[in-house]
Amino acid sequence: MRVEGSVTSISWIPSEAISGVTRLPFDMKVGHYDSPPPDRIDTAQLGAMRDRDEFRFANHLAGWIEVEDGRITGYSQQGSGVLNNTHMRLTSLLGLTFKAHAFPDLRTPPEVSPTSITFTQTAGGRPGMPAPRLVRNGLAALVPPAVWTTLRLTLHADGRIEGTLAGATPFPRHWVYDHEGNLAQKTATISFEDWYERKPGTSGTPWGAEDSEPFVTMAESALERELSFTLMRTGKPSIRTLAAGDLLTRQGDPADGLFVLLDGMVSVDVDGRDVGELGPGAVVGERAMLEGGTRTATLRAVTPAKVAVVDAAAISDAALRDLTEGHRREEG
Repeated sequence: MRVEGSVTSISWIPSEAISGVTRLPFDMKVGHYDSPPPDRIDTAQLGAMRDRDEFRFANHLAGWIEVEDGRITGYSQQGSGVLNNTHMRLTSLLGLTFKAHAFPDLRTPPEVSPTSITFTQTAGGRPGMPAPRLVRNGLAALVPPAVWTTLRLTLHADGRIEGTLAGATPFPRHWVYDHEGNLAQKTATISFEDWYERKPGTSGTPWGAEDSEPFVTMAESALERELSFTLMRTGKPSIRTLAAGDLLTRQGDPADGLFVLLDGMVSVDVDGRDVGELGPGAVVGERAMLEGGTRTATLRAVTPAKVAVVDAAAISDAALRDLTEGHRREEG
């Protein structure tokens, strides 16, 4: 019997992710933020997605094992990184392309046991656009810092397939897809400043024998992804930032809108009971709009967070009810 599986990361720049002077080209529409990737991808089309400028870079790790009488008798690993160039639009007819520099894919020796094999792969490189800046320790740099993700894939003799994001840069956003191409995980936090202030080169990267463990969360519902995209495009939100421990809402307080969690994690407390945590893309606050105008839960930032505040009138009552039903099923 052969067991085949894969795990894939797609890395992209969401709106409001860049700060400081560097966001000026984005505000002027010379550079661009990215639309969220789809809920499901075809890994055979990663090259086509890159050519359509749908992500900044991708990492695809695949493997197989041969199993006889419950024991692994053979295995192999495949996959590679897919790095996109940086495209800048000067006018409607004129643009510039800055070629990215891909680093060699890194593969550590597989972790082998009688009943499972774990493969690991790091892929990434350096964006092509020049980035003149001062980095930490007061040094000057011209080339941008590196980007990467590290993926782990475990194939079990009983047919189970487990894929996860084991390491990544704090910027941009990284989404993780399972062996069927379905969105399964995403990084919960993003920090342009921490990434941009890194020194160029390979020191402090996996190519320099150092990686950064990401803070990941499970993907939110397809409805929330659709609503958050619509609200950010049409709802004219204001942006709030929270430090770890800050309250976003307090149960029983008057409601003043919906929230789209752009970055970070918040905990959800109802009647003193911890009912879980929410990550980027989650839309919250809809129950207060439908159930009397007061907050039905206390939300507190677990990490530094960025939240968009949107008028509830930006989406229909039917969508609010569907969102509420989805949240009730999750809590049940």
